[in-house]
Amino acid sequence: MDSFEFNKISGAVLGTLLFVMGLGLFSDGLFSHAPLKAAGYDLPGAVEEHGHGGAAAAAAPAEPLPALLAAADAKRGEGLVKPCATCHSFDKGGAAKVGPPLYGVVTRKVAGLDFAYSEALKGKGGAWEFNALNEFITAPASYVKGTKMAYGGEKDAKKRADILAYLRTLSDAPAPIPAK
Repeated sequence: MDSFEFNKISGAVLGTLLFVMGLGLFSDGLFSHAPLKAAGYDLPGAVEEHGHGGAAAAAAPAEPLPALLAAADAKRGEGLVKPCATCHSFDKGGAAKVGPPLYGVVTRKVAGLDFAYSEALKGKGGAWEFNALNEFITAPASYVKGTKMAYGGEKDAKKRADILAYLRTLSDAPAPIPAK
């Protein structure tokens, strides 16, 4: 092979590499987007942090939970749990996703399924009664320090009651609404 043949082959290889590199730069410019203002996206009910000094005032519920549950609408609750469907299944016999299935959660033992619960939740004990679920949905990280659940919580008591009313329907024998 003489030097002229070698130069032609080398030129073809280098030209191809230069073309591929140029095509990559062109496509990066064509499909680029503006830099994100914040990483990720906000989940509904995300925890709001305020820089106020002093002790945080705990908001007392205007109505007791049994009264809220009596007026709750399970259909509204079904709509409110749609964001939860990314991590939880609601069907009978549904498979675990990032979180455990929620069919039959009302009155179920806390951490009572074959699922990789956090150690903090496993140590909680008890059952998911209405009051416990209400407190957990309000602020999971406050109710169970060290929980894996990244949900910030639902601050609106009426929305929580709607969610609980919907979760109550996810059972073969729905738990009775607690008496006043």
